[in-house]
Amino acid sequence: MSRSLFDFEAEEKLPVGKSLAKESLAKKPPVEELPAEELPESVTELTLRVKGILEAGFGDVWVVGEVSNFSRPKSGHVYFTLKDKNASISAIIWQSSYSRLRFKIEEGMELVCRGRVEVYPPHGRYQLILKKVEPRGVGGLELAFRQLRDKLGREGLFDLSRKRSIPPFVKNIALITSLTGAAVRDFLQVLRRRTLLVDVLLVPVQVQGEGSAAEIVSAIGAVHEVSRYRRVDCIVIVRGGGSAEDLWTFNEEILVRAVAGSEIPVISGIGHEVDVTLCDLVADVRALTPSEAAERVAREDAELGNRILQLGNIIERNIDKKIRDYKNLLNHYGKHPIIIKPQRIIENKNKLVTRLDTTINDLLDRNLERLRQRMTKNVTALEALSPLATLTRGYSITESKTGKILRSIKEINPKDTIKTRLKDGQFKSNVTEIISGEGLDIAPK
Repeated sequence: MSRSLFDFEAEEKLPVGKSLAKESLAKKPPVEELPAEELPESVTELTLRVKGILEAGFGDVWVVGEVSNFSRPKSGHVYFTLKDKNASISAIIWQSSYSRLRFKIEEGMELVCRGRVEVYPPHGRYQLILKKVEPRGVGGLELAFRQLRDKLGREGLFDLSRKRSIPPFVKNIALITSLTGAAVRDFLQVLRRRTLLVDVLLVPVQVQGEGSAAEIVSAIGAVHEVSRYRRVDCIVIVRGGGSAEDLWTFNEEILVRAVAGSEIPVISGIGHEVDVTLCDLVADVRALTPSEAAERVAREDAELGNRILQLGNIIERNIDKKIRDYKNLLNHYGKHPIIIKPQRIIENKNKLVTRLDTTINDLLDRNLERLRQRMTKNVTALEALSPLATLTRGYSITESKTGKILRSIKEINPKDTIKTRLKDGQFKSNVTEIISGEGLDIAPK
Protein backbone atom coordinates (compact mmCIF):
# COMPACT_ATOMS: atom_id res chain seq x y z
CA MET A 1 0.00 0.00 0.00
CA SER A 2 0.99 3.66 -0.45
CA ARG A 3 3.14 5.25 2.25
CA SER A 4 1.07 8.43 2.07
CA LEU A 5 -1.57 6.84 4.31
CA PHE A 6 -2.25 8.52 7.65
CA ASP A 7 -0.74 6.41 10.44
CA PHE A 8 -2.27 6.73 13.83
CA GLU A 9 -2.21 4.40 16.82
CA ALA A 10 -5.35 3.44 18.70
CA GLU A 11 -5.11 5.03 22.12
CA GLU A 12 -7.98 3.14 23.67
CA LYS A 13 -8.64 -0.59 23.88
CA LEU A 14 -11.66 -2.70 24.57
CA PRO A 15 -12.09 -3.65 28.20
CA VAL A 16 -11.33 -7.32 27.64
CA GLY A 17 -8.09 -8.19 25.77
CA LYS A 18 -6.08 -11.09 24.49
CA SER A 19 -4.49 -11.78 27.88
CA LEU A 20 -7.83 -12.83 29.36
CA ALA A 21 -8.48 -15.25 26.50
CA LYS A 22 -5.00 -16.80 26.75
CA GLU A 23 -5.31 -17.10 30.53
CA SER A 24 -8.63 -18.89 30.11
CA LEU A 25 -7.11 -21.26 27.56
CA ALA A 26 -4.13 -21.97 29.84
CA LYS A 27 -6.33 -22.97 32.76
CA LYS A 28 -8.74 -25.13 30.72
CA PRO A 29 -7.80 -28.45 29.12
CA PRO A 30 -8.54 -28.83 25.40
CA VAL A 31 -12.20 -29.43 24.63
CA GLU A 32 -11.56 -32.73 22.88
CA GLU A 33 -9.91 -34.23 26.01
CA LEU A 34 -13.13 -33.98 28.09
CA PRO A 35 -16.68 -34.95 27.26
CA ALA A 36 -18.73 -31.83 26.58
CA GLU A 37 -21.50 -32.91 28.94
CA GLU A 38 -19.09 -33.23 31.84
CA LEU A 39 -17.63 -29.66 31.59
CA PRO A 40 -19.88 -27.19 29.80
CA GLU A 41 -18.54 -23.70 29.00
CA SER A 42 -20.17 -20.43 29.95
CA VAL A 43 -20.97 -17.93 27.24
CA THR A 44 -18.16 -15.72 28.47
CA GLU A 45 -15.64 -18.57 28.40
CA LEU A 46 -16.64 -19.59 24.90
CA THR A 47 -16.57 -15.98 23.68
CA LEU A 48 -13.16 -15.38 25.21
CA ARG A 49 -11.85 -18.57 23.64
CA VAL A 50 -13.16 -17.46 20.25
CA LYS A 51 -11.67 -14.01 20.87
CA GLY A 52 -8.27 -15.45 21.63
CA ILE A 53 -8.27 -17.79 18.63
CA LEU A 54 -9.59 -15.14 16.25
CA GLU A 55 -7.30 -12.33 17.35
CA ALA A 56 -4.28 -14.60 17.51
CA GLY A 57 -5.01 -15.91 14.05
CA PHE A 58 -5.04 -12.48 12.41
CA GLY A 59 -2.39 -9.83 12.30
CA ASP A 60 -3.11 -6.45 10.76
CA VAL A 61 -5.49 -6.75 7.81
CA TRP A 62 -6.19 -4.53 4.81
CA VAL A 63 -9.86 -4.04 3.98
CA VAL A 64 -11.62 -2.15 1.18
CA GLY A 65 -15.24 -1.22 1.66
CA GLU A 66 -17.95 1.41 1.48
CA VAL A 67 -18.81 3.50 4.54
CA SER A 68 -22.30 2.94 5.89
CA ASN A 69 -24.12 3.88 9.11
CA PHE A 70 -21.49 6.49 9.95
CA SER A 71 -21.87 8.05 13.41
CA ARG A 72 -19.83 10.13 15.79
CA PRO A 73 -21.48 10.43 19.22
CA LYS A 74 -20.51 12.90 21.95
CA SER A 75 -17.58 10.70 22.96
CA GLY A 76 -15.87 11.67 19.70
CA HIS A 77 -15.19 8.06 18.68
CA VAL A 78 -16.19 7.17 15.12
CA TYR A 79 -18.33 4.12 14.39
CA PHE A 80 -19.33 2.89 10.96
CA THR A 81 -19.81 -0.21 8.85
CA LEU A 82 -17.53 -1.26 6.00
CA LYS A 83 -19.51 -3.19 3.43
CA ASP A 84 -19.47 -4.58 -0.07
CA LYS A 85 -22.16 -6.42 -2.03
CA ASN A 86 -22.11 -9.56 0.06
CA ALA A 87 -20.85 -8.74 3.57
CA SER A 88 -20.24 -6.04 6.17
CA ILE A 89 -18.09 -5.52 9.25
CA SER A 90 -18.16 -2.95 12.05
CA ALA A 91 -15.24 -0.54 12.31
CA ILE A 92 -14.05 1.88 15.00
CA ILE A 93 -11.65 4.83 15.03
CA TRP A 94 -10.92 6.30 18.45
CA GLN A 95 -11.53 10.03 18.97
CA SER A 96 -7.88 10.95 19.55
CA SER A 97 -6.94 9.29 16.27
CA TYR A 98 -9.86 10.62 14.22
CA SER A 99 -9.10 14.20 15.29
CA ARG A 100 -5.72 13.91 13.56
CA LEU A 101 -7.24 12.72 10.31
CA ARG A 102 -6.83 15.33 7.57
CA PHE A 103 -10.04 14.59 5.67
CA LYS A 104 -13.53 13.90 6.94
CA ILE A 105 -15.12 10.50 6.45
CA GLU A 106 -18.53 10.73 4.79
CA GLU A 107 -21.39 8.33 4.19
CA GLY A 108 -20.91 6.31 1.00
CA MET A 109 -17.17 7.01 0.75
CA GLU A 110 -15.01 4.04 -0.31
CA LEU A 111 -12.05 3.56 2.00
CA VAL A 112 -8.87 1.52 2.07
CA CYS A 113 -8.28 0.63 5.73
CA ARG A 114 -5.70 -1.18 7.80
CA GLY A 115 -6.46 -2.41 11.27
CA ARG A 116 -6.68 -5.33 13.62
CA VAL A 117 -9.53 -7.73 14.23
CA GLU A 118 -10.96 -7.76 17.72
CA VAL A 119 -13.91 -9.48 19.36
CA TYR A 120 -16.22 -7.43 21.57
CA PRO A 121 -17.45 -9.94 24.19
CA PRO A 122 -20.58 -8.08 25.44
CA HIS A 123 -22.10 -8.35 21.95
CA GLY A 124 -20.23 -11.47 20.88
CA ARG A 125 -19.19 -9.93 17.57
CA TYR A 126 -15.95 -9.12 15.85
CA GLN A 127 -14.94 -5.69 14.61
CA LEU A 128 -12.06 -3.72 13.14
CA ILE A 129 -9.97 -1.26 15.14
CA LEU A 130 -8.51 0.88 12.35
CA LYS A 131 -4.95 2.19 12.23
CA LYS A 132 -4.77 3.60 8.69
CA VAL A 133 -7.48 5.11 6.53
CA GLU A 134 -7.32 6.52 3.02
CA PRO A 135 -10.04 7.24 0.48
CA ARG A 136 -9.83 4.86 -2.43
CA GLY A 137 -8.79 6.40 -5.73
CA VAL A 138 -7.54 9.69 -4.28
CA GLY A 139 -4.99 10.57 -1.62
CA GLY A 140 -6.14 11.63 1.81
CA LEU A 141 -4.44 15.02 1.54
CA GLU A 142 -6.00 15.65 -1.84
CA LEU A 143 -9.46 14.80 -0.52
CA ALA A 144 -8.98 16.97 2.58
CA PHE A 145 -7.84 19.81 0.32
CA ARG A 146 -10.93 19.47 -1.86
CA GLN A 147 -13.31 19.24 1.07
CA LEU A 148 -11.98 22.36 2.76
CA ARG A 149 -11.67 24.26 -0.53
CA ASP A 150 -15.32 23.53 -1.36
CA LYS A 151 -16.46 24.49 2.15
CA LEU A 152 -14.61 27.82 2.19
CA GLY A 153 -15.53 28.48 -1.43
CA ARG A 154 -19.21 28.29 -0.55
CA GLU A 155 -18.57 30.95 2.09
CA GLY A 156 -17.07 33.25 -0.56
CA LEU A 157 -13.53 33.35 0.85
CA PHE A 158 -11.98 32.87 -2.60
CA ASP A 159 -14.16 35.41 -4.44
CA LEU A 160 -12.21 37.93 -6.50
CA SER A 161 -14.57 40.68 -5.35
CA ARG A 162 -13.16 40.55 -1.79
CA LYS A 163 -9.50 40.72 -2.84
CA ARG A 164 -7.63 44.01 -2.44
CA SER A 165 -4.86 45.42 -4.56
CA ILE A 166 -1.38 46.04 -3.18
CA PRO A 167 -0.51 49.77 -2.86
CA PRO A 168 1.44 50.97 -5.93
CA PHE A 169 4.27 52.32 -3.76
CA VAL A 170 5.02 50.02 -0.84
CA LYS A 171 7.19 51.40 1.94
CA ASN A 172 6.83 48.90 4.83
CA ILE A 173 6.15 45.17 4.60
CA ALA A 174 5.89 42.37 7.16
CA LEU A 175 7.59 39.16 6.01
CA ILE A 176 6.29 36.03 7.76
CA THR A 177 8.53 33.03 7.10
CA SER A 178 11.12 30.68 8.54
CA LEU A 179 14.58 32.07 9.23
CA THR A 180 16.27 28.78 8.28
CA GLY A 181 14.76 28.17 4.85
CA ALA A 182 15.95 29.26 1.42
CA ALA A 183 12.72 31.20 0.88
CA VAL A 184 13.72 34.10 3.14
CA ARG A 185 17.11 34.42 1.43
CA ASP A 186 15.60 34.30 -2.05
CA PHE A 187 12.99 36.88 -1.16
CA LEU A 188 15.40 39.37 0.43
CA GLN A 189 18.00 38.99 -2.33
CA VAL A 190 15.48 39.69 -5.08
CA LEU A 191 13.95 42.56 -3.09
CA ARG A 192 17.32 44.25 -2.46
CA ARG A 193 18.31 43.90 -6.11
CA ARG A 194 15.14 45.73 -7.06
CA THR A 195 14.91 48.44 -4.41
CA LEU A 196 16.41 49.95 -1.29
CA LEU A 197 13.27 51.95 -0.52
CA VAL A 198 11.29 49.19 1.21
CA ASP A 199 11.66 48.41 4.91
CA VAL A 200 11.12 44.78 5.94
CA LEU A 201 9.75 43.67 9.31
CA LEU A 202 10.81 40.03 9.58
CA VAL A 203 8.49 37.81 11.63
CA PRO A 204 10.05 34.34 12.12
CA VAL A 205 7.72 31.32 12.34
CA GLN A 206 7.66 27.58 11.77
CA VAL A 207 6.37 26.77 8.29
CA GLN A 208 5.62 23.08 8.73
CA GLY A 209 4.82 20.61 11.42
CA GLU A 210 2.38 20.51 14.28
CA GLY A 211 1.43 23.92 15.62
CA SER A 212 2.95 25.82 12.70
CA ALA A 213 -0.41 27.04 11.37
CA ALA A 214 -1.36 28.45 14.77
CA GLU A 215 2.05 30.15 14.98
CA ILE A 216 1.54 31.88 11.63
CA VAL A 217 -1.94 32.98 12.71
CA SER A 218 -0.39 34.54 15.84
CA ALA A 219 2.21 36.26 13.66
CA ILE A 220 -0.54 37.82 11.51
CA GLY A 221 -2.20 39.11 14.69
CA ALA A 222 1.13 40.52 15.91
CA VAL A 223 1.62 42.40 12.64
CA HIS A 224 -1.80 44.00 13.06
CA GLU A 225 -0.80 45.13 16.54
CA VAL A 226 2.39 46.69 15.15
CA SER A 227 0.39 48.45 12.41
CA ARG A 228 -1.37 50.50 15.07
CA TYR A 229 1.72 52.64 15.61
CA ARG A 230 3.75 51.86 12.47
CA ARG A 231 2.18 51.61 9.05
CA VAL A 232 2.39 48.21 7.35
CA ASP A 233 1.49 48.33 3.65
CA CYS A 234 1.23 44.58 3.15
CA ILE A 235 1.96 41.17 4.67
CA VAL A 236 4.06 38.64 2.72
CA ILE A 237 3.95 34.93 3.62
CA VAL A 238 6.56 32.75 1.88
CA ARG A 239 7.88 29.21 2.07
CA GLY A 240 10.04 27.08 -0.18
CA GLY A 241 8.91 23.92 -1.96
CA GLY A 242 8.17 20.58 -0.38
CA SER A 243 5.84 17.61 -0.37
CA ALA A 244 2.11 17.94 0.05
CA GLU A 245 2.53 16.95 3.69
CA ASP A 246 5.24 19.61 4.17
CA LEU A 247 3.03 22.33 2.69
CA TRP A 248 -0.10 21.23 4.53
CA THR A 249 0.30 24.01 7.12
CA PHE A 250 -0.91 26.45 4.48
CA ASN A 251 -4.08 24.42 3.95
CA GLU A 252 -5.10 24.53 7.62
CA GLU A 253 -8.50 26.16 8.09
CA ILE A 254 -7.38 28.47 10.93
CA LEU A 255 -4.61 29.90 8.76
CA VAL A 256 -6.81 30.34 5.70
CA ARG A 257 -9.42 32.19 7.73
CA ALA A 258 -6.78 34.41 9.33
CA VAL A 259 -5.48 35.44 5.89
CA ALA A 260 -9.04 36.10 4.70
CA GLY A 261 -9.76 38.23 7.76
CA SER A 262 -6.57 40.30 7.58
CA GLU A 263 -7.15 44.05 7.43
CA ILE A 264 -3.77 44.41 5.68
CA PRO A 265 -3.39 43.10 2.09
CA VAL A 266 -1.62 39.72 1.96
CA ILE A 267 0.76 38.31 -0.68
CA SER A 268 1.24 34.52 -0.58
CA GLY A 269 4.27 32.86 -2.16
CA ILE A 270 4.23 29.21 -1.11
CA GLY A 271 6.34 26.47 -2.70
CA HIS A 272 7.07 26.17 -6.41
CA GLU A 273 4.95 27.20 -9.37
CA VAL A 274 3.06 23.86 -9.44
CA ASP A 275 2.21 24.02 -5.74
CA VAL A 276 -1.18 25.50 -4.92
CA THR A 277 -2.37 25.94 -1.33
CA LEU A 278 -5.56 27.37 0.11
CA CYS A 279 -3.45 30.20 1.52
CA ASP A 280 -2.54 31.10 -2.08
CA LEU A 281 -6.19 31.04 -3.13
CA VAL A 282 -7.46 33.24 -0.30
CA ALA A 283 -4.60 35.78 -0.36
CA ASP A 284 -5.11 39.10 -2.11
CA VAL A 285 -2.17 38.35 -4.42
CA ARG A 286 -0.72 34.92 -5.22
CA ALA A 287 2.95 34.73 -6.19
CA LEU A 288 4.20 31.53 -7.82
CA THR A 289 7.42 31.51 -5.78
CA PRO A 290 9.00 33.50 -2.94
CA SER A 291 11.19 35.28 -5.51
CA GLU A 292 8.14 36.35 -7.48
CA ALA A 293 6.56 37.56 -4.25
CA ALA A 294 9.50 39.98 -3.92
CA GLU A 295 8.93 41.12 -7.48
CA ARG A 296 5.22 41.66 -6.85
CA VAL A 297 5.71 43.61 -3.65
CA ALA A 298 7.93 46.41 -4.98
CA ARG A 299 8.98 48.00 -8.23
CA GLU A 300 12.62 48.38 -9.21
CA ASP A 301 14.26 51.65 -8.22
CA ALA A 302 15.29 52.19 -11.86
CA GLU A 303 11.69 51.69 -12.93
CA LEU A 304 10.54 54.12 -10.28
CA GLY A 305 13.19 56.61 -11.43
CA ASN A 306 11.98 56.37 -15.01
CA ARG A 307 8.41 56.73 -13.84
CA ILE A 308 9.32 59.83 -11.84
CA LEU A 309 11.00 61.33 -14.92
CA GLN A 310 7.91 60.57 -16.97
CA LEU A 311 5.68 62.17 -14.38
CA GLY A 312 8.01 65.19 -14.22
CA ASN A 313 7.78 65.60 -17.99
CA ILE A 314 4.01 65.31 -17.86
CA ILE A 315 3.82 67.92 -15.11
CA GLU A 316 6.14 70.26 -17.01
CA ARG A 317 4.05 69.95 -20.17
CA ASN A 318 0.86 70.60 -18.23
CA ILE A 319 2.35 73.69 -16.59
CA ASP A 320 3.50 75.06 -19.98
CA LYS A 321 0.03 74.46 -21.39
CA LYS A 322 -1.60 76.24 -18.47
CA ILE A 323 0.75 79.24 -18.91
CA ARG A 324 -0.13 79.45 -22.62
CA ASP A 325 -3.83 79.20 -21.87
CA TYR A 326 -3.66 81.99 -19.30
CA LYS A 327 -1.66 84.21 -21.68
CA ASN A 328 -4.29 83.74 -24.37
CA LEU A 329 -6.99 84.51 -21.84
CA LEU A 330 -5.22 87.71 -20.78
CA ASN A 331 -4.85 88.79 -24.40
CA HIS A 332 -8.54 88.19 -24.95
CA TYR A 333 -9.55 90.21 -21.90
CA GLY A 334 -7.04 92.93 -22.83
CA LYS A 335 -9.12 93.70 -25.93
CA HIS A 336 -12.35 94.03 -23.99
CA PRO A 337 -13.93 97.57 -23.94
CA ILE A 338 -13.93 97.64 -20.15
CA ILE A 339 -10.14 97.37 -20.24
CA ILE A 340 -9.58 99.68 -23.19
CA LYS A 341 -12.05 102.48 -22.23
CA PRO A 342 -13.30 101.95 -18.69
CA GLN A 343 -14.65 105.57 -18.49
CA ARG A 344 -17.13 104.86 -21.27
CA ILE A 345 -18.50 101.93 -19.31
CA ILE A 346 -18.99 104.20 -16.29
CA GLU A 347 -20.74 106.85 -18.41
CA ASN A 348 -23.09 104.27 -19.88
CA LYS A 349 -23.91 102.99 -16.42
CA ASN A 350 -24.59 106.56 -15.20
CA LYS A 351 -26.99 107.15 -18.11
CA LEU A 352 -28.76 103.92 -17.29
CA VAL A 353 -29.09 104.94 -13.64
CA THR A 354 -30.52 108.35 -14.66
CA ARG A 355 -33.11 106.72 -16.93
CA LEU A 356 -34.10 104.31 -14.23
CA ASP A 357 -34.41 107.15 -11.68
CA THR A 358 -36.69 109.15 -14.00
CA THR A 359 -38.82 106.11 -14.73
CA ILE A 360 -39.17 105.27 -11.03
CA ASN A 361 -40.17 108.87 -10.14
CA ASP A 362 -42.78 108.95 -12.89
CA LEU A 363 -44.23 105.67 -11.67
CA LEU A 364 -44.33 106.95 -8.08
CA ASP A 365 -46.10 110.19 -9.09
CA ARG A 366 -48.74 108.33 -11.10
CA ASN A 367 -49.33 105.86 -8.30
CA LEU A 368 -49.64 108.64 -5.68
CA GLU A 369 -52.16 110.55 -7.79
CA ARG A 370 -54.21 107.42 -8.33
CA LEU A 371 -54.19 106.70 -4.59
CA ARG A 372 -55.13 110.34 -3.77
CA GLN A 373 -58.16 110.20 -6.06
CA ARG A 374 -59.25 106.89 -4.57
CA MET A 375 -58.89 108.27 -1.03
CA THR A 376 -60.99 111.39 -1.87
CA LYS A 377 -63.74 109.20 -3.27
CA ASN A 378 -63.71 106.99 -0.22
CA VAL A 379 -63.84 110.01 2.17
CA THR A 380 -66.88 111.39 0.34
CA ALA A 381 -68.62 108.05 0.61
CA LEU A 382 -67.83 107.80 4.32
CA GLU A 383 -69.11 111.31 5.02
CA ALA A 384 -72.38 110.48 3.30
CA LEU A 385 -72.80 107.44 5.52
CA SER A 386 -71.69 109.18 8.75
CA PRO A 387 -74.42 109.72 11.39
CA LEU A 388 -73.03 113.20 12.02
CA ALA A 389 -74.16 114.19 8.55
CA THR A 390 -77.79 113.90 9.73
CA LEU A 391 -77.24 116.69 12.26
CA THR A 392 -77.11 119.26 9.47
CA ARG A 393 -80.60 118.20 8.46
CA GLY A 394 -82.12 119.09 11.89
CA TYR A 395 -81.61 115.80 13.66
CA SER A 396 -79.82 115.31 16.98
CA ILE A 397 -77.98 112.50 18.81
CA THR A 398 -78.71 111.72 22.46
CA GLU A 399 -76.24 110.00 24.72
CA SER A 400 -76.31 108.76 28.29
CA LYS A 401 -74.02 110.29 30.88
CA THR A 402 -71.58 107.44 30.11
CA GLY A 403 -71.48 108.33 26.41
CA LYS A 404 -73.71 105.51 25.22
CA ILE A 405 -75.95 106.49 22.29
CA LEU A 406 -79.61 106.14 23.31
CA ARG A 407 -81.84 104.34 20.82
CA SER A 408 -84.92 103.57 22.96
CA ILE A 409 -86.81 105.14 25.90
CA LYS A 410 -86.29 101.85 27.67
CA GLU A 411 -82.68 102.85 28.13
CA ILE A 412 -83.71 106.04 30.08
CA ASN A 413 -84.97 106.46 33.59
CA PRO A 414 -86.48 109.58 35.14
CA LYS A 415 -83.97 111.93 36.73
CA ASP A 416 -81.20 110.61 34.39
CA THR A 417 -78.82 113.17 33.00
CA ILE A 418 -78.58 112.96 29.23
CA LYS A 419 -76.51 114.78 26.60
CA THR A 420 -77.92 115.96 23.30
CA ARG A 421 -75.68 116.82 20.29
CA LEU A 422 -76.84 119.26 17.56
CA LYS A 423 -75.02 120.36 14.43
CA ASP A 424 -73.41 123.34 16.13
CA GLY A 425 -73.00 122.09 19.70
CA GLN A 426 -74.45 120.04 22.54
CA PHE A 427 -76.34 120.45 25.81
CA LYS A 428 -77.22 118.42 28.90
CA SER A 429 -80.64 117.91 30.43
CA ASN A 430 -82.36 116.01 33.25
CA VAL A 431 -85.19 113.65 32.46
CA THR A 432 -88.41 114.62 34.24
CA GLU A 433 -90.88 112.56 32.29
CA ILE A 434 -90.77 109.63 29.89
CA ILE A 435 -93.50 109.39 27.27
CA SER A 436 -93.81 106.16 25.25
CA GLY A 437 -94.51 106.08 21.57
CA GLU A 438 -98.23 105.32 22.31
CA GLY A 439 -98.58 108.57 24.30
CA LEU A 440 -98.73 106.86 27.70
CA ASP A 441 -97.33 108.77 30.68
CA ILE A 442 -94.88 107.04 33.06
CA ALA A 443 -94.92 108.62 36.50
CA PRO A 444 -91.59 109.20 38.20
CA LYS A 445 -90.56 106.76 40.85
